[in-house]
Amino acid sequence: MTAPVEAPETSGATTGGLLRYVRRIGGDDAVAEVLARAGTAATAAQLDDQSRWWSYDTRIRLFTAATEVLRDPRTMYEVGAAALQTGLAHSLVILLRAMGSPRQVFGTLPRAVQKFSTTSTMEILETGRTTATIRYRLHEGYPHSRLDCLYAQGLLSTVPAIFALPPAEIEHDECQSDGHAACIYRLEWAHRSRLPWRRGRTPAVDPELHALRGQLQILQSAATDLVASDDLETVLERIVGRAAEAVLAPAYLLAVRSPTGGGPLVHSAGVPEERVAELAAALLSGGDLGSGAVVADIVSPRRSHGRLAALYRPGDQPMGDEAAMLAAYAGHAAAALDLLIALEDTRREADRAGALLALAHALAAVEDVDSICAVVAEALPQVVGCASAAVMLWDPAGSQLQARASVNLSREATGLLLGARLRPEDTPELMNLLTSREPQIIRDADSSPALRRLLADIDVADVVAVPLVTAGTFLGVVTASWETGQAPDQLCGDVLARLRGAGDQAVSALQRARLLETVRHQAHHDSLTGLPNRVLFMERLLAALPTAGPGAHLGVLFCDLDGFKRVNDTLGHAAGDELLRQVAARLGAAVRPGDTVGRLSGDEFAIVLPGLEQPVDAERLAARVVDCFREPFRLEGREVAVGTSVGVAVHAPGNGAEDLLRQADAAMYRDKRKTHLPPTAGTLSAGA
Repeated sequence: MTAPVEAPETSGATTGGLLRYVRRIGGDDAVAEVLARAGTAATAAQLDDQSRWWSYDTRIRLFTAATEVLRDPRTMYEVGAAALQTGLAHSLVILLRAMGSPRQVFGTLPRAVQKFSTTSTMEILETGRTTATIRYRLHEGYPHSRLDCLYAQGLLSTVPAIFALPPAEIEHDECQSDGHAACIYRLEWAHRSRLPWRRGRTPAVDPELHALRGQLQILQSAATDLVASDDLETVLERIVGRAAEAVLAPAYLLAVRSPTGGGPLVHSAGVPEERVAELAAALLSGGDLGSGAVVADIVSPRRSHGRLAALYRPGDQPMGDEAAMLAAYAGHAAAALDLLIALEDTRREADRAGALLALAHALAAVEDVDSICAVVAEALPQVVGCASAAVMLWDPAGSQLQARASVNLSREATGLLLGARLRPEDTPELMNLLTSREPQIIRDADSSPALRRLLADIDVADVVAVPLVTAGTFLGVVTASWETGQAPDQLCGDVLARLRGAGDQAVSALQRARLLETVRHQAHHDSLTGLPNRVLFMERLLAALPTAGPGAHLGVLFCDLDGFKRVNDTLGHAAGDELLRQVAARLGAAVRPGDTVGRLSGDEFAIVLPGLEQPVDAERLAARVVDCFREPFRLEGREVAVGTSVGVAVHAPGNGAEDLLRQADAAMYRDKRKTHLPPTAGTLSAGA
């Protein structure tokens, strides 16, 4: 349950001490009834948290409710008088006891009040060896309460008890509730004899010993509490919450260096939100937070984690050696952070090892290049610990690097990255990758202009790029990236090793994919011309059949070269092979972009013509195919005329792929049987 936010006017030490007294007298039911009557939304645990502060109104409502529930008009005096047992911080008792005498304690009480309230001021009008006169005034704008006055009297009476003396006697005949300008308290206490047999009856438990035991228990409890969680944010929050048990102050600030890099981890209590970042930066850098700050380093033999500060209001100052008490607590906090960070490191390494194994399994299940890039990019943030990642592949034909997959970028940034083309002449970083084949650490502040613009567009500040290289061939890069302030202090070491490990897996997968692509291409394409072979041609024809219909007729052309055998016999098979390659190129240039040209066998070619508006369009395309044979071919230094016979078939209801091909083949033979002119001089075969 989130605690309600109230004006910081009353310390949790006051509200917690009240509830502990009520619980001691009336039990948990009495505490529940006090909370109900007071109408507060806070829980008993929240009111008992000494790092929290509450409004003056909540304070008086709790005082009133407790008096009603316990049915004793002097309840608040007793609460104050019992503060050594129930409400006063053990650390404060130790500090006050170190002052040596009640007189010296009363002299410093105005500074002690700042630890409990921001709504009142205390002045010491006179102190003697066993007497003191104190002026206590509630600030303007707050209605004075006799219950608050009784509580103050009870607290004042306990001061001699800190030194194992009887409580002070108090005379109070001027009260602010009666219209006086302030409350005046005149105190008298017993003289502390140096002779033990003249001190009178000694309390069963010495207050200092009780406070020391309590402080030890608090430190032990704090140590246990801090290591009870395996969540860093929870531990940091507990460090701030427990700091009040070491030093009671209006505000606390904790700034810890992130164990994984990036900006500091900051937690606070009682600090205005708008000042947290500024004060945290000053605290962590060792800057001056003013005379009202008690600062302790959270440092262990293993590492320096950060700093913890208890902060007083301007003009207020710490009491005694509070820095030593906060330092003792900070030592426990450092030990807890050591343990937690060690656990986090172990867990993180296990997660990353698992992520690398999962990456290997995922890559084994994908075969195409784009899927491999996507799988690798998706795994990199967990493997490396980066904010975003990408895989970029080198295009040898265009001499450029292009992103094929990215993760954890905005949609707009992803589009910009995938659309970018990095060229060596514009990007020195890419030239370094191409020539050195070594990883590059790229920071936006000192990168080349082209790369700096790209990094700014995709909101990335720091990048580690590892080249993907196999057998001396540059395939591309994998990149791990961070926004401003997120990157680890050192972009090398483990980060680089993990990124290289992922890159090695990517290289193996890309090699396998490209080998598979080669095998598949060879299985579906003619090795001589690069055209689809009979298997792929029939697949394309079958795929086009469902689209055939009125307005989108499907045609097939079957082509056979006239005089191909004569070329082989006259010029040799090398010339015949070159002829087939040139024929494939001419056919590809003659048809439409969506048509498929295939080499079925020998000198037989076929063409799938999908989406014809009219069946006659197939005849027109056949004529274009014949026309592309009008120019002679250049073979072995000679111009050789080679013609073709073309058969046309158009899909009709009930036709299958084999039917269409068979009809086109038959039409081609009919065309070949037509009368051809005899070859002219220097011509091996004439066109149809």
